Amino acid sequence: MDMKFKRNFCIVAHIDHGKSTLSDRLIQKSKIIDDRKMKNQILDSMDIERERGITIKSQAVTIPYHAKDGNDYELNFVDTPGHVDFSYEVSRAIASCEGALLLIDASQGVESQTVSNMYMALEQDLEIVPVINKIDLPSADIPSCRAQIDKELGLDDSLTQLVSAKSGEGVDELLEAIVNYFPAPTGDPKAPLQALIFDCHYDVYRGVVVHVRVKEGTLKTGDVIKMMSTGLEYKVEQCGIFKIDYEETGKLEAGDVGYIISGLKTVSDVNVGDTVTSTVNPAAAPLAGFKEVKPVVYSSIYPMDSNDYEELKSSIEKLKLNDASLVYEKDNSLALGNGFRCGFLGLLHLEIIQERLERDYDQAIIFTAPSVRYHVVLTDGSEIYVDNPSEYPQGRIQTAEEPYIKATIITPAAYLGSLMELCKMKRGTQTNMQYLDEKRVELTYEMPLAEVLFDFYDKLKSYSRGYASFDYEIIGYRLTDLAKVDMLLNSKPVDALSFLCYKPSAADRARKVCERLKNEISHQQFKVAIQGAIGGQIIARETVSAYRKDVLAKCYGGDITRKRKLLEKQKEGKKRMKMFGDVELPQSAFLAVLKDNEADN
Repeated sequence: MDMKFKRNFCIVAHIDHGKSTLSDRLIQKSKIIDDRKMKNQILDSMDIERERGITIKSQAVTIPYHAKDGNDYELNFVDTPGHVDFSYEVSRAIASCEGALLLIDASQGVESQTVSNMYMALEQDLEIVPVINKIDLPSADIPSCRAQIDKELGLDDSLTQLVSAKSGEGVDELLEAIVNYFPAPTGDPKAPLQALIFDCHYDVYRGVVVHVRVKEGTLKTGDVIKMMSTGLEYKVEQCGIFKIDYEETGKLEAGDVGYIISGLKTVSDVNVGDTVTSTVNPAAAPLAGFKEVKPVVYSSIYPMDSNDYEELKSSIEKLKLNDASLVYEKDNSLALGNGFRCGFLGLLHLEIIQERLERDYDQAIIFTAPSVRYHVVLTDGSEIYVDNPSEYPQGRIQTAEEPYIKATIITPAAYLGSLMELCKMKRGTQTNMQYLDEKRVELTYEMPLAEVLFDFYDKLKSYSRGYASFDYEIIGYRLTDLAKVDMLLNSKPVDALSFLCYKPSAADRARKVCERLKNEISHQQFKVAIQGAIGGQIIARETVSAYRKDVLAKCYGGDITRKRKLLEKQKEGKKRMKMFGDVELPQSAFLAVLKDNEADN
């Protein structure tokens, strides 16, 4: 097909603004799938996406469209995630496109993630078409949304499309707008091959399936290709486009978005952001890749059974291929054995990885309490980064710094007071506040990332009844008063339960952890002391009481001294048990430390 009849675009928006539903309608209009096989969230291939109602992985699809001008077009589009934790997925999807549909919920208006996704698209010089979705809702306020598009986003309101992704209203007009407003891809099919790897996944039967956007040149089945970052060469066994399933075309040329299967079996051989070229007529230089992903939350993963370590390693490698934002390295714990120290883009990302390891790869795993990465200057002047409590240089610290974020909150004015109080409680400093209109306020705060980790987002939604939106970006490191809290069971430290935190909050946090562990550890034949300590100072304590065997059961009356003697004997026996006894920690004990419930406050 001639390049001028191709369009590559993505759908971006705040979470829950209707991206996946709009994708469903576009696919339905194209008739590439039988109506009987059509289902909601057709592009969300994972069960976890359907259950949670969120998109985790960007999904590409090619649909045909016969326009009003009489020409047949090929539309390649990508449905992207909306949650802030998966913004890296969005950035990669954007790199494969020339245009973006910016969806706005007619009842919610412009929200924080709407703004950040727009700027992400503008950085890549994408043409943006605003789309007001959910126009059929009784609470839809279209004039207000139009005003926000003009005033807050600075986009051309005359391009705005009105649709209801649920009913299909306005979708025909939107397809025409895509054809008319988005530019055709550029590139020369005869030039040396340059194809950008923007995603890939592992298929049990096919091995590694590489997702590419061909910028220059042509790629055919049977060609020998080379990865420019590693120099490794492979023969193309199959190539084609995405039409829900794979559709083999035998050829991909400049402007196409498709897949390559080349017998790749080793996960580490593929790097997202790498450039694929031909060995016969290689490109002079690789394409600009993606910014290196920077994790913000760190946690360790261990197998429940230490014999399953190799299986867990293989599972994480395959998952890494499908999720380029996952970062990991080997780790070791005295309590839990060999495992991996992993970096995540947020707590939701951590939760998703945990569920995928358990569901998709059948792994029984334990996660340690998440922490952020601290910058530490030692007494000898050297600098290190610490995210693992076991590597904390106790007694050798000159200064410590923690990562700070710039948080943007858009909220109805009615909830302003409670959200300001919440931010203050989380050590936030207000830098800006502006009224977007009579009803909505934008708050800007600078606050420690560690304070946002656990329950901030949940409380934000609770305090604002779900109406406030939240987005953040890392702005650097600032001085903090850092402490390592060791958790002790019968005076023995359990390294997997230790954590780093802001020292003035340490006692409160340790007390909560002690309370949760008390509820999780079963009664033993002896008392179990659960303690939180900073260095040699105990700052929190709970005790799990002992089971008591009824040693007086066979004493029928008689002298009280006989009973006392039996009880004293029992007491001495328990002392010896306490000395040699080993407390067994269930998996739930490690998970309990992760939770920070409203009830705790």
